[in-house]
Amino acid sequence: MHRNEGSLDWVMVLAPYRRDADYLESLLSEHGLLVRRAADADDLCHQLEELPGLIVATHEALTPEVLEIVHAHLIGQPDWSELPIVILLDRAAPQTRIRAELAKVWPGSRHIYYQRPVATLDLVSGVQSALLARLRQRDVRDHIEREVELRHELNHRVKNILASVSSIFAMTRRGAKSLDDFAEDFSGRLLALANVHTAVFEMDGESLDLAHVADLTFRPYRSGNQSRIAATGPSVTLGRDAATTLALCFHELATNALKYGALSVPEGLVGLDWTVSPADGLLSIRWVERGGPPVTAPSRTGYGTRYLTAALRNLFGTVPTIAYRPQGLEFAVSGLLSRPSLNPAAHGVLNRHDP
Repeated sequence: MHRNEGSLDWVMVLAPYRRDADYLESLLSEHGLLVRRAADADDLCHQLEELPGLIVATHEALTPEVLEIVHAHLIGQPDWSELPIVILLDRAAPQTRIRAELAKVWPGSRHIYYQRPVATLDLVSGVQSALLARLRQRDVRDHIEREVELRHELNHRVKNILASVSSIFAMTRRGAKSLDDFAEDFSGRLLALANVHTAVFEMDGESLDLAHVADLTFRPYRSGNQSRIAATGPSVTLGRDAATTLALCFHELATNALKYGALSVPEGLVGLDWTVSPADGLLSIRWVERGGPPVTAPSRTGYGTRYLTAALRNLFGTVPTIAYRPQGLEFAVSGLLSRPSLNPAAHGVLNRHDP
């Protein structure tokens, strides 16, 4: 994991005198803290980009160049960040002036001052407390990022649901022989679309059969006993989270087919099939569209494709394949059923038999 994607759990030491640097690194390392020294200005810039948990700086390190580099980092840091800086001052230093100057030149940071010589316990406790506060900032950052992602996902899901409703309306209208028939069929499909969301997101049990997931997801696209999405495969038990993820992915594929693919024209068909290898328990799922408009690869990757790729990679442990063939889209993914992400119960059984 790259540092700037990590957990802000390390200490950067700014101490130009080797004796001070050695002492600080040894002391903090002995108490389980990860320490890195900034050797020069270039190294300082590089390490700041990797987001340290906090900085420990000696009085001698506060040169104009260091002050400017840290200042540039602090004014550019995100809103959630408030970098703690522990500053070790000599007794003879003009402390009031230094504190006032640093408050002005280093905004957006929390300054913690110690007068040298400082008691070991006091310094370690102060660094640990500051690092804990920094990790709390990380939690706020993660929460904000998750909230933003959820808003994007919700917006995307609402658009997809509205697109599905619009497509179901058009599909129902084409086959309706009377207004009453249309109203009955359209209401039934909307109810089925609502049922798949309710069934998958509010499951009482901890597992669901893959065939049932497919049936719930594709029920809105049926006309009578006829379905333009043929789903076939053996009985496969999935965990709750896996069933939810696959239902969302199937819904994503069906929505895309309704917008642009095989289901956007009356004669188009979709085949969904899955197999399980007896030898190794490999589950393979394939989605094939035929009879729709000619297919060309998109110029950019949309949110739906990114969601499918990320969700199924996490679920199966492998990257799905997408083929934009002229005759129709083909989508495939496979992974071992023993993966806990697919079937936690099966994973538990395997663990009980491990030596």
